[in-house]
Amino acid sequence: MTLAAELARRIANTKYDDLTPGTLRYAKIGLLDTLGVGIAGAHEEAAVISRRVAGRTPGVALVWGTPHRAEPTEAAFLNGIAANVLDFDDCTDNLGGHPSAPVLPALFALAETRGASGRDVLTSYVVGFETETQLGRGVNFHHYEKGWHPTATLGVFGAGAACAHLLGLDKDRITHVLALCASMAAGLKSNLGSMAKPLHVGSCSRNGLLAALLACEGFTGNADALEHHHGFLEVFNGAGTYSVERILAKWGAPWEIETPGIAIKQYPCCLSTQSAVDLALDLVRTHDIKTEQVTRILSRTSQRRLAHTNRPQPRSALDAKLSIQYVLARAVTDRRIALDHFEGDAFKSSHVQHLMQRIHALPFDAGSPAPDMGATMTIELDDGRSLSGTIDHAVGHAVGEPLAPGLLAAKFESCTTPTLTAAQIDRILKTIDKFEGLEDIRTLTTMLEPTMTAR
Repeated sequence: MTLAAELARRIANTKYDDLTPGTLRYAKIGLLDTLGVGIAGAHEEAAVISRRVAGRTPGVALVWGTPHRAEPTEAAFLNGIAANVLDFDDCTDNLGGHPSAPVLPALFALAETRGASGRDVLTSYVVGFETETQLGRGVNFHHYEKGWHPTATLGVFGAGAACAHLLGLDKDRITHVLALCASMAAGLKSNLGSMAKPLHVGSCSRNGLLAALLACEGFTGNADALEHHHGFLEVFNGAGTYSVERILAKWGAPWEIETPGIAIKQYPCCLSTQSAVDLALDLVRTHDIKTEQVTRILSRTSQRRLAHTNRPQPRSALDAKLSIQYVLARAVTDRRIALDHFEGDAFKSSHVQHLMQRIHALPFDAGSPAPDMGATMTIELDDGRSLSGTIDHAVGHAVGEPLAPGLLAAKFESCTTPTLTAAQIDRILKTIDKFEGLEDIRTLTTMLEPTMTAR
């Protein structure tokens, strides 16, 4: 049996009753967070441009946070861009990227055409999440370090698997879905910090849905498209840099969405900067540090993370989301990191630029046992004091310790308040809390349409 066929068998056989209460809890966390950041992202320039170009075919699928409805593959594309453009969407370790933004836009667009239930959507979401992260287990971190953007190159398989499951496709047709996804995988890290990054996510969400719809009608691909000598694993990774055994080592028990789980961001910037931001905010608040006191900041993170966050002179607001120098300067000057710090030319603010010159970002010392997602920091002050700290991971990113419900709800409210009314937000929160009892997904999606002027 080929790799695609074995994954397809597992996808087809997964049922709602296979999900644990913890799995459902995490799935609803990911669902709420993705909708929130997607609604906020709908008003970013990249999302607006995309709607002008690709949102022209009327359909039943809602473009989140707008009054527009589009043909499903277009809605998946547009909502995928919006969900990722703010770099505020969830993360998970084994994927090496953002697991929900590729999957949920495709799944919601398809679910709206079928009036799918909450139970069905949750099950398909977990299946898509499991598919992309099991592939991640087998190809990372070589895949990530080689320059691929795993959110897209692996996310397309998650989107395809989720949609295939919701369509109720059998093993043979799901095998074709995965084969088609292998030929539609794309996304280069060289484009991080630009509009092309969320384009990766919109494209893979659309492509995963398209693959499922095509296979549903009898469209085919080669069953060995993953392990073929010219297939996904050899071309994207290369001989000796991947493990089929690791990809197939588990399926559920526990589900990846529960363990290691979803890491919810508190700040709208790159995951690789989040622990350093938490540490900086803690030092600044605990010691009441003023910007003018700071003479030097030394930040250390892993080389893998620093490789794409060492950006002392960000070129745009999107680039600033990946700049550890910029987000640390904001953490010190403003004692918070918020959406408005990445709007327009905010990254050019003179007082922030001045402090950035005093921030030195280095990797951990060679041989250091420091965790991959950890950070250390020393802040030197003009009175001669040096204040130091260390952190193993960002708040809400530990296995089994999701972001506290109050913080999650507050994040959703901050993302959606410019677009939705307080009554809408309250109804959405209550609906997602009991999402498995929802008879028709369209009950929720109608709540995502603005009834007031969007920002």
